[in-house]
Amino acid sequence: MTLRSRARARRMRLPTAYDDAWLPRLATPHRGTSYRGDTATLLGAAWRNPRQLGTIAPSSRALARLAASVVPTQGTPTVVELGAGGGAISDVIATRMPSGGRQLAVEINNDLVRHLSRSRPWLQVLGGDAAQLTQLLGQAAVDRVDAVVSALPWTFLPAAHRQSILAELQAVLAPDGILSTIITLTAWPTRSCRVFRHQLASTFGHIEVLGPVWAALPPAVVLTCRKPSHG
Repeated sequence: MTLRSRARARRMRLPTAYDDAWLPRLATPHRGTSYRGDTATLLGAAWRNPRQLGTIAPSSRALARLAASVVPTQGTPTVVELGAGGGAISDVIATRMPSGGRQLAVEINNDLVRHLSRSRPWLQVLGGDAAQLTQLLGQAAVDRVDAVVSALPWTFLPAAHRQSILAELQAVLAPDGILSTIITLTAWPTRSCRVFRHQLASTFGHIEVLGPVWAALPPAVVLTCRKPSHG
């Protein structure tokens, strides 16, 4: 084999951007398992259905830490993640969860449900729409939730769909429960986001804006919402 043909063979073996086999294996936080292909699976799903995922990249570590900062670190909390994607925030939640807690994730995209279930056997993954949250949690024998961490693409959803999800959160959150949700700075000034913030204000008694997180693509803030109205 000539030097030129050897160089060509080496180039042919280089990984592509979506080749899971070439992605690094990472240790799952304090769970003792391993996984790979998070970014590839997420971007592939986003490419096939961009409005459903509403993302161009996984949540950065800094953004995930801020969103997960509402997770209780003591007691036996039940924590639900909405729009778990490739699992970036799931892993940070796991590092905060006390040993007696229960962590669940709701994801609507079937490819991501399969990936999360395969890569994180410690995570209880519920496949379905967050607008049916009460039903999904009922199938898992959960009727009260202490914290919800959301990366849902709220501004891509119709206002009626958003309201349905917020009504479900009202139904399942404990009186002292809390929601944290990510809003990108690109979405913040849009009319859809303004309407969504009004919907949040009608659902929760106290809302705080954390951030912005510049080390994210795109940069984002986190809204923490407390004192859910229970009618």
